[in-house]
Amino acid sequence: QVQLVESGGGLVQAGGSLRLFCAASGRTFSSYTMAWFRQAPGKEREFAAAINWSGGNTYYADFVRGRFTISRDNAKNTVNLQMNNLKPEDTAVYYCAATALWYANWPEVRENGMQYWGKGTLVTVSS
Repeated sequence: QVQLVESGGGLVQAGGSLRLFCAASGRTFSSYTMAWFRQAPGKEREFAAAINWSGGNTYYADFVRGRFTISRDNAKNTVNLQMNNLKPEDTAVYYCAATALWYANWPEVRENGMQYWGKGTLVTVSS
């Protein structure tokens, strides 16, 4: 069992940066692939970034590649998302999620493809 709690969201101007944090409970955290998804108002939840159990492999959605960086610290049971050059279209609730799998095509992964979810943290980017 893994419990996930996100933090770090807030209001930022376009072009600014935010760092999201996800704290995980459970002794098996280091065995899970971790990912960030987001859901904008009126839209479906979509994949943003993923990192494998060791941190040696990452995957980014096209719309965040080059701007966002996912990282993890297995000693601290945390996974982070550094978001730079934020745009108004990045406004969404950002969710941390965990799975025992690694997918070949992460943008196709939906909610039922992840085993555990946090409750989300809101990011608002003003123009």
